[in-house]
Amino acid sequence: MLGSKKSAFSVSGGTTLISTDTVVVGDLHFSGNLDIEGLVQGNIIAKPGVDALVRVVGKGRVEGEIRAPGVIINGAVQGDVHSSKHLELASKGRVQGNVFYSLLEMAAGSEVNGSLTHIVAPDTAKKGGADDAAVEEAAAAEESGSAGPETANPATAKVD
Repeated sequence: MLGSKKSAFSVSGGTTLISTDTVVVGDLHFSGNLDIEGLVQGNIIAKPGVDALVRVVGKGRVEGEIRAPGVIINGAVQGDVHSSKHLELASKGRVQGNVFYSLLEMAAGSEVNGSLTHIVAPDTAKKGGADDAAVEEAAAAEESGSAGPETANPATAKVD
């Protein structure tokens, strides 16, 4: 659907489709798969603690923030993207905002107009360490202009 190769990331559960001529105004809270071919004007938030996948395909557009473990973008997103597991930017993917990711895959031709910030994946963090809060901590650090140890550039990190 996104190109010649099929994404290796998938989740079980139901699929919700926002079709081509559909406009959704307001925040979406979901689990499972969410395929966006139309327009979502609001934030997209995955249910905490479950695998969830957002796909913005073809001419699909999101005007708001995306927060999900898995995100595949081959359309346009105007807002920040927070992916705690896997983020794929396909060749026609465009993000106008900041990107917070654990694992990032970018195809030639994809575009990010904002910052890229690596976060610690929940399943690779030490016990009692980062979880979905790591995504929120990175976002808070970005907004306040400071960066925590997992998001800081080693060349510019302050040592207290």
